[in-house]
Amino acid sequence: MLQTTAKTYRNAYSGLSKETWLLSLIMLINRSGTMVVPFMTLYLTDPKMGYSVGQAGIVFGLFGAGAFCGAWLGGRLTDKIGFYPVQLFTLVVGGILFMILGQMKTYPLICTFTFLLSFVNEAFRPANSTAIAFYSKEDNRTRSYALNRLAINLGWAVGSGLGGFLADINYELLFWVDGFTNIGAALLMWLILKPVNFRPPAKVKIDAPVVQSAYKDKAFLVFAFITMLFACCFFQLFNNLPLYFEKNLHFSKPFIGILMATNGVIIALVEMVLIFKLEGKRNILQYITLGVFMVGISFLMLNLPGASVAVAISMIVMVTFGEILSMPFMNSYWITRTQLSNRGQYAALYTMAWSAAQTLGPMGGAQIAEHAGFTVLWWLVGGVCIFTTFAFWRLYRAE
Repeated sequence: MLQTTAKTYRNAYSGLSKETWLLSLIMLINRSGTMVVPFMTLYLTDPKMGYSVGQAGIVFGLFGAGAFCGAWLGGRLTDKIGFYPVQLFTLVVGGILFMILGQMKTYPLICTFTFLLSFVNEAFRPANSTAIAFYSKEDNRTRSYALNRLAINLGWAVGSGLGGFLADINYELLFWVDGFTNIGAALLMWLILKPVNFRPPAKVKIDAPVVQSAYKDKAFLVFAFITMLFACCFFQLFNNLPLYFEKNLHFSKPFIGILMATNGVIIALVEMVLIFKLEGKRNILQYITLGVFMVGISFLMLNLPGASVAVAISMIVMVTFGEILSMPFMNSYWITRTQLSNRGQYAALYTMAWSAAQTLGPMGGAQIAEHAGFTVLWWLVGGVCIFTTFAFWRLYRAE
């Protein structure tokens, strides 16, 4: 039994390129400092800062707006100059901006530097997604993205777990650690990953099997819109959910950090093997549909009578497995529709869908929580997720 399990894990990780592993290592270093985002709402509503839940929601909205604009520019630059310099520049500058943001105490400056930080940080994502596609093969592309997500979530587990304890000492420490890990990831990339000599393709083959522009790919545009609706719900996990745990369930900050870290640990242990077993067995959209449905159910669980530690843990487990089933295959869906000449464009639009959700989801959720309460918020979030489940299913049936 043990040998069979070990063989399954070994097979799940085999066949990936050296560069894919290096990119994931860089991502792990970067994401190990992920502390600011999961604790930003708690930081802003802390008595020392004194901002309301609504004001914190607006800050997260600006974070999403900056991310939306940054994703567009990052995709454009990736298609123009290549993914390597875009990644290197955004990691360094993003690290510096994290440190500066931690020193900002007035609301206008917090809003301004939050926007700038997310603008730079999100410009990294289309470049990184394009790099993974470049270094992977068609038969292991979903696993390549899953490995990158594993690195992100391992980093998330470390960052969230440690962040809970650091927040108890001083919230400002979170910004310094996040900044230094960004810069550390950039230094590692410069040292171990060789630049790619990028030249934009002069021509696109006329008989190419995909459309030349992402903006003319109607199925992809529908997919991106549905994904945005789903992401509006999913992003509650990182801002309004920790606040609910603290204000309504009265969990301590270290315990909230452990709950958030549990998400990353499960992904690290399960996702690669599960993707290895599922990849190529069914249509990608079937897995996405099931995963989105599970996320919806997980948020509805928060309204169970007598919500407590057991419900919170069960909710985190359920939302994590929904994430595992949906998100790696979402990446695979858009990448299968691309060509080398427009990959940055597709990556940008896909990232922009998530970035728009970072504006609408946290900001809207915070306003609903403040004026109508968390119970109403969780009913709405769960309901929208169920709606997107049917939308993804319709998209699958239309293929």
